[in-house]
Amino acid sequence: MAAAQGRSSDGADGVDSGKESSVPLPFRRAVDGLKLARLRPGIEIDPARPPQRLAPHAYALEAAVVDGEDDLADGRLILLHDPAGHDAWHGTFRLVTLVRAELEPEMAADPLLPEVCWSWLTGALDARGLAYGEASGTVTMASSHYFGGLAERRPATQIEIRASWTPREGVGGVPDTSAHLLAWCELLCQIAGLPPVGATDSGTGVVSLPQRRGPHHP
Repeated sequence: MAAAQGRSSDGADGVDSGKESSVPLPFRRAVDGLKLARLRPGIEIDPARPPQRLAPHAYALEAAVVDGEDDLADGRLILLHDPAGHDAWHGTFRLVTLVRAELEPEMAADPLLPEVCWSWLTGALDARGLAYGEASGTVTMASSHYFGGLAERRPATQIEIRASWTPREGVGGVPDTSAHLLAWCELLCQIAGLPPVGATDSGTGVVSLPQRRGPHHP
């Protein structure tokens, strides 16, 4: 497994000591937690340019679930920090994500799919015993149907989850960002059609749909 890497909007992942001293210690420790997370095989993470105006400090990661040369799902996770706190967050940290994947027809036809996809996020957080608040988001499906010269293509449906939540702060005002990243990776793998690692549906709030592809489900 590879450790997560990423990029900070304010240089928190490697600058001269003078500039780094201006970055709040809780944010630097939260970023360190993201970097040290050990991810399950099949997940690739790359640096991403964080937003500049959502919070005084931000750190971003991009990830994809891969099977050979195929990307089964991809997403983006952003850690925001405002030392002064934010009324809408009810805290000083916020995690924001976008996750998307193309679905097989049998999954796209499930009328409960939006609720199931939301349960993948909250269930992954709950299964790790993570404290969080103010969770909100959207689940969007977009279908494409092909005609004329493209009529031989099967209809395709892409699902997109946009969500954000406030990770509760622990010792020193630092949330367990490593565990939150691992929970987010479980969401990414679920939407890619892979089962959770060592997890069952019982008591987690996670509902499974038929797995569709990946190294264990050709």
